[in-house]
Amino acid sequence: MKKICLSVSVLLGLLRAGYGQSVTPPAYETRKLKLEEINLVSSYYQQDGNNSAVTGGIGTEHLTDFAQSIDLVLKTTDRKNRQHTLAFDFNIDHYTSASSDNIDPLTVSSASRSDTHIYPSVAWSVHNDDRRTTQGVALSYSTEYDYKSYGLNLSFAKASADNNREISLKAGAFFDTWKVILPPELRPEGYGSGAHGDRDPIDYKPRNSYNVSLSLSQIINKRLQVLLTVEPAFQQGLLSTPFHRIYFQDGGETVERLPGNRLKLPIGFRLHYFLGDRIVVRTFYRYYIDDWGMQAHTVNLETPIKLTSFVSASPFYRFSHQSAVRYFAPYGQHKQTDQYYTSDYDISGFNSQFLGLGIRLAPPGGLFGTGHWQSVELRYGHYIRSTGMVANSITFLAKLK
Repeated sequence: MKKICLSVSVLLGLLRAGYGQSVTPPAYETRKLKLEEINLVSSYYQQDGNNSAVTGGIGTEHLTDFAQSIDLVLKTTDRKNRQHTLAFDFNIDHYTSASSDNIDPLTVSSASRSDTHIYPSVAWSVHNDDRRTTQGVALSYSTEYDYKSYGLNLSFAKASADNNREISLKAGAFFDTWKVILPPELRPEGYGSGAHGDRDPIDYKPRNSYNVSLSLSQIINKRLQVLLTVEPAFQQGLLSTPFHRIYFQDGGETVERLPGNRLKLPIGFRLHYFLGDRIVVRTFYRYYIDDWGMQAHTVNLETPIKLTSFVSASPFYRFSHQSAVRYFAPYGQHKQTDQYYTSDYDISGFNSQFLGLGIRLAPPGGLFGTGHWQSVELRYGHYIRSTGMVANSITFLAKLK
């Protein structure tokens, strides 16, 4: 913690130095960088199914994931009364995957049988009350066994004079590098397995993603708020997963092959309605289309209900329907003449439902008599997919101020 605060102080000092070298004594009250908020999140996720893409659309999809996250938010105000916010986010997941263990079942340590995924990020934003603007920049990094990713995000938002309307623009770019790990029966002579200790060479391929988000929010009245968002995205590079097997109608075998470009267009609409002092109705609809032939509709409903002055319950439900990409076919159904092919059921056609409940405690004086521990929330979710996959998740969130 001390190291983080020291680094932040040095960074803010450098930023302030960039605004000028005035010799006039400052006519403002110095406000030190202050730790505003800490968010802690722990979650456990487990899924089961029988459509693993690793084995060509059949076989176990059993996966467990244990994730930890800590989010630090620090704030200060500069000489122009602009509010600076620094947010540090550190996430770490450890997962085990029975399907990934089938990439190379003959080795002691097959790639991605279990792995640790680490993805920290840092974000800086400046809010100017006079101009009603907020602008920011964020950097992110992500790494696990077979890929590394570097991300950059820029954002700008401007509110109306009465603060009832805001338009925001975000742009992001992610630059990934993937290890091209192949199933053992399909590796060329001398090609490595990608496993620890194997010195035979393997290929590395890029996968870059670019996205833009334009949103408009409007407060209609004291009970109703709406938001419209459009988020086009473009990917290029290695978009297939080389250790996903494909089995043809004639019994032949190869690995997944998909186009090197993908253009996506999600459009979302959010509506929040405050039904009295105790109930909030939160709804969200998203339409998605891409140039691989997939279309999807998602509807989400969540209704936080205030049971007492410090206890609230939030039942939630989400329904999704998506069509398959034009390159999908189940196990053994692809033809040798196809140009592209995948048996990954994540991009097949299916319906899914996700439902659950969150319980939140937020006593006025803080939990256990400590004013700093503001709230805790426990959320359970159950996921069902029409392909047969079932998943459960439980998440614990704590907020300290």
